[in-house]
Amino acid sequence: MPAISNKGKSMPQSPIRKLVPFAEEAKKRGVKVFHLNIGQPDIKTPQVALDAVKNNTLEVVAYSRSEGSEEYRNKIANYYAKNDITVNANDIIVTTGGSEALLFTFGSIMDEGDEVIIPEPFYANYNGFSIASGITVVPVISKIEDNFALPPISAFEKLITSKTKAILICNPGNPTGYLYSKDEIKKLAQIVKKHDLFLIADEVYREFAYDGSEHYSVMQEEGLEEYAIMIDSVSKRYSMCGARIGCIVSKNKAVIETALKFAQARLSPPTYAQIASEAALETPQSYFDDVINEYVSRRDILIEELQKIEGVKVAKPKGAFYCIVELPVNNADDFAQWLLEHFELNGQTIMVAPAAGFYSTKGLGLNQIRIAYVLKKEDLIASVNILKEALKKYNG
Repeated sequence: MPAISNKGKSMPQSPIRKLVPFAEEAKKRGVKVFHLNIGQPDIKTPQVALDAVKNNTLEVVAYSRSEGSEEYRNKIANYYAKNDITVNANDIIVTTGGSEALLFTFGSIMDEGDEVIIPEPFYANYNGFSIASGITVVPVISKIEDNFALPPISAFEKLITSKTKAILICNPGNPTGYLYSKDEIKKLAQIVKKHDLFLIADEVYREFAYDGSEHYSVMQEEGLEEYAIMIDSVSKRYSMCGARIGCIVSKNKAVIETALKFAQARLSPPTYAQIASEAALETPQSYFDDVINEYVSRRDILIEELQKIEGVKVAKPKGAFYCIVELPVNNADDFAQWLLEHFELNGQTIMVAPAAGFYSTKGLGLNQIRIAYVLKKEDLIASVNILKEALKKYNG
């Protein structure tokens, strides 16, 4: 029988999606499942984006340019200008989601066996993208006790080897909700310039910054022009996860020219999704103001309710719409599956994402889960009550 590749065997399962069969079985039994496991916003997609597709008169759905249509890239550059980021259309490659942007970036700047340093816990698919690209994730540990702040510079520097090619951050962070300060970005800038590394910043949650904090992009930092690579996406910003449109942004011409070769090999990003994404750029600021107010309200009530549960520890997010929760259990994977298979409260249960999959260091995150607060407030309150009662029974 033909063999599966070692790379294929090494690809991790998604900690977010691997419990789906158990959730589906629970639903078949008539149990209502509150989905806290995945960052699929329930916020309505801007009508202007939906209408752009609905009212389009295309007669041939043709390929676009491999780097994305020039009109769309110019409009993206205008959007960035409003965020104090100065780039032009030639600094942008439109991709099929932020995922493809990361894969193109890894392929453009790293060879098999090279290393990328990532503060952990981190977005679980960074592990998968790294394995698919034949590169090694070197984690630098951030801790729930510190609210997942940037680890000390010394922690980064002792991990840098001749194989290190980049530092990757998610800002604001998935799964922690941590928002890096301007000072922290400047510290990272010093490291990458000193050691001649790339600084990759996944900034797909840029709009979601709370408590008066402002997002500071790696593209705003002077002197990083040849070092900074920004990853972006329409998925969360406009509640358009299914559009699968993202982009790579960099002033480093060699990076963009190389990434374009990968883009040419997959021909082009999807045409209709670009039409929707281009229209979404016309979304008024009032949309984001309402969305941010809603998420802050959800965050506050979630944290408040979680802090009432004995033995539970939670870091307060400064951005995005996730938080890491430490539970009084030994194995969050087992607990998450048990919730779906064996527990219900008034015909309801919850689906969470075990956090071990957001670490690459073995043994970390085993008693943690990630919660995405993308549900309305009454559902979040009900969910935390389910969690509280479930912990009593599970530990009893």
